[in-house]
Amino acid sequence: MVADHDLPAPLWVFGYGSLLWNPGFTPAEAVVAGLEGYHRSFCMWSIHHRGSEEDPGLVLALDVAEGAHCAGVAFRVADKERAEVLKMLRERELISSAYYEDIVSLRAEGGREIKALAYIINQDHVQYCGGISLERQAQVIAHAKGGRGPNTEYLYNTAAHLKEMGVEDADMEWLVARVRQLSAE
Repeated sequence: MVADHDLPAPLWVFGYGSLLWNPGFTPAEAVVAGLEGYHRSFCMWSIHHRGSEEDPGLVLALDVAEGAHCAGVAFRVADKERAEVLKMLRERELISSAYYEDIVSLRAEGGREIKALAYIINQDHVQYCGGISLERQAQVIAHAKGGRGPNTEYLYNTAAHLKEMGVEDADMEWLVARVRQLSAE
């Protein structure tokens, strides 16, 4: 966890998955931004929110990858809500030690640089599952359910928000089509 005194002021948070459509707070500002050196990937087994320990789902995480780029949204937290939002995000995102917090440098539209808090997958954690095939991802997502609902809802909402932002993600589009097909069978 990043020490509170090391967090940027104002506090910005990088959304690349469920934070895009459910940040859990009302941002004071939101701008499309990109992060170099990471990609958005269904590389984390979800045993709480979108699956269970018996039947894990999959959620997105920032995974380190040379030459990669992840488009998302930088959300600025209102100063008066900083402590409350940080507490809520940590309870939500750090439910296990699968994610760790880090400060990343984002490039917003127009070239603006933003230092933001991001939640990144710990590749040494038991919930890390990088490299599984898209077909396997689709099979898992089509059937898993967790405390926050079906894994399909997570996929569909994220894909819809990326599309609204104009972000093309061929893997995400393939997954949506395949999961819809599997769900209909």
